[in-house]
Amino acid sequence: MKDLQEILAIAREIGWQAADILRSYYYGTAKDPNLEVQYKQNEPVTVADIAVSQYILQNLQASLGNEDFAYISEETYQSPSGVAQPFAPWVWIIDPLDGTRDFIEKTGDYAVHIALIKETRPVLAVVAVPEAQKLYYATKGGGTFVETHDGSVPLQVSSGKRIEDLTLVVSRSHRNKRLDYLVKKLPCQNQKSVGSVGCKIATIVEQQADIYISLSGKSAPKDWDMAAPELILTEAGGKFTHFDGTPLRYNTGDINQWGGLLASNGEYHEALCKQAEGILAQFDIAKT
Repeated sequence: MKDLQEILAIAREIGWQAADILRSYYYGTAKDPNLEVQYKQNEPVTVADIAVSQYILQNLQASLGNEDFAYISEETYQSPSGVAQPFAPWVWIIDPLDGTRDFIEKTGDYAVHIALIKETRPVLAVVAVPEAQKLYYATKGGGTFVETHDGSVPLQVSSGKRIEDLTLVVSRSHRNKRLDYLVKKLPCQNQKSVGSVGCKIATIVEQQADIYISLSGKSAPKDWDMAAPELILTEAGGKFTHFDGTPLRYNTGDINQWGGLLASNGEYHEALCKQAEGILAQFDIAKT
């Protein structure tokens, strides 16, 4: 198997090309620019999602093969049939278009996620944000960098703020009453609305925000929503855990990331997790 830096170079190149393909659909310059929207489990899917998924999978497999790696993409994933799946220690987890609603609505907040998982944890991540013309990348223990057409620079999360002065980056579309109640009760009330988990985490590593909260409802975010952004954040000095402090685990056979997840610059992470659990307990008591 190639070493991690060689694999990273391949993933970065594929990330940039995937971003270009998405932009061609976004601006209507693709060969078939018709953005026909279908719905899969109430989530929108476009021809752009499918085209980029095919591009990433074909190019990763052409460069790295199928012997050492398994591949999971949002657009090709099928729920397990009840038959036990063989465990693959190295898995690529891909979201070809994170923020499809924002892509359709032309907010600019969409991203490409490519993560390499070793057993259950990410060791390599690429998040491309086409409209910013930026590509974020990280390897386990190697730090986080942002790459533009002018080169790469290392990134570090914010520090030294009071808890009241932290900024929470919130979703435009994935909201529910429990999340709204939680956000209103937190000690930090500065908010910034951004689509795509990749774009949200980009705002934290760029020091434009400090916290992101995900709270599952009837459905939950999936492995491909979180795997690449998580490593981008943690390698820049941040933290990304369940409310109880346990790490996220991927490649477990269940692609759902249930419960409360908190991503932050790390400074008040444990305190915010405890507060979030307490606030949600109050909400649940009030509802009963």
